[in-house]
Amino acid sequence: MALSDFDRNLIERCMQKQALAWEEFVDRFGGLVSFIVQTTCKDRNFNLDPMTHDDLVQEVFIRILSENFVVLRRFRGNCSLASYLTVIARRVTVKALLTKYMSVEKTNASEEDLTTSNEEPVEAIIENMDEILYLISHLPEREAKIVRMYHLEQKSYAEISAVMGIPENSVGPILSRAREVMRQNG
Repeated sequence: MALSDFDRNLIERCMQKQALAWEEFVDRFGGLVSFIVQTTCKDRNFNLDPMTHDDLVQEVFIRILSENFVVLRRFRGNCSLASYLTVIARRVTVKALLTKYMSVEKTNASEEDLTTSNEEPVEAIIENMDEILYLISHLPEREAKIVRMYHLEQKSYAEISAVMGIPENSVGPILSRAREVMRQNG
């Protein structure tokens, strides 16, 4: 589904900082962002209390607002705005969770704070991360860096393209080949 005229107009009004445009944007997509935060945390077995949920939703909207709406400026309109925001919300949530749990480990928080909803300690999450890093180590350096940027740092194809100096449309095929190598070594 392509970008609707209503959403195109809403994006333009937000970027022009028209009165009440941002409030309308949040009203329109707040439920979607909330749902994506919930499902992303659930999919990753993270216990989500109401305060953390609100913080993550706020983090998504802060990211959209940051750098003068850079997230909306990057939107090409090749899909619905809801689909685009789903991807953004998922990436921001995953990145925030990784940041939170990595910083929790660094501060040696209590074991209670380091559990997921399945009571899986962060040590197990880190073991999984170690396994991922081990699988990445079997890749050639360039592919390993691209996989790391996309899956662990949550960078977009455009960001990876800029950092690596490769065409944006070659990032997907490189990731596919790298995943296949990782599956074979896993």
